[in-house]
Amino acid sequence: MLNLYFAPTPNGHKITILLEELALPYRIIFLNLSEGDQFAPDYLRIAPNNRMPTLVDDEPVGGGKSISIFESGAIMMYVAEKAARFFPQEVRKRFEVVQWVMWQMSNQGPKTGEQGHFRRACAEPKNGDLKYAVTRFDNEVHRLYGVMNLGLFEKHWLAADEYAIADMICYPWAVRWKDRGIDIEEFPNTKRWLTAMDARPAVKKGNEIGAEYSKQLESMTSEERERRTRVLTNQRAVPIPEEWTRKTG
Repeated sequence: MLNLYFAPTPNGHKITILLEELALPYRIIFLNLSEGDQFAPDYLRIAPNNRMPTLVDDEPVGGGKSISIFESGAIMMYVAEKAARFFPQEVRKRFEVVQWVMWQMSNQGPKTGEQGHFRRACAEPKNGDLKYAVTRFDNEVHRLYGVMNLGLFEKHWLAADEYAIADMICYPWAVRWKDRGIDIEEFPNTKRWLTAMDARPAVKKGNEIGAEYSKQLESMTSEERERRTRVLTNQRAVPIPEEWTRKTG
């Protein structure tokens, strides 16, 4: 069984989209990020970056003990390779896919996330003048939609002339273009690609998993939102949990 530690964010939905496309059996283990589930000692053993998603495969290729993988790009490559779908193995096609996976992990996800962070922070006068940061990341996100537009020129999919994990990993961060202040008409190739992605039933289903949790966030009181913000922002290094060093017997 594939066990997915998950919260309904773009990074979590990358994996659920892939699993739905593959029609593989899997189990969702919801992480309540607001309550700090990601800092639990048992979870840190499999995800020292205290983020999600993380995958635990109880039936890895070749048998043996369970394998755990953190970081969404690594999870997607592992699952797609195990299923022998959506991750071509011919070297040129494979690395066309890999380069887009790396681009998403190092550019699209982090820069779009920072844009959202500074836009939210800018709404609080106590945070001071954040115009430089907001402008920087607004421009960077605009640039990244342009990167996809270039990459999709005269192409149906991002890589390898076929639908692949490159498309699935980029979609959850690209689909919320309205929230990002993007005029999608500026990027016709990206718009066409988004329409094609939206039309896939597995993409729709995978991207909607955990929607009820998102609705709970929307109904939070201001005090609950502030507490959640304290948990999720300004994090520093997590020390070795006492449970790890405690002697038994």
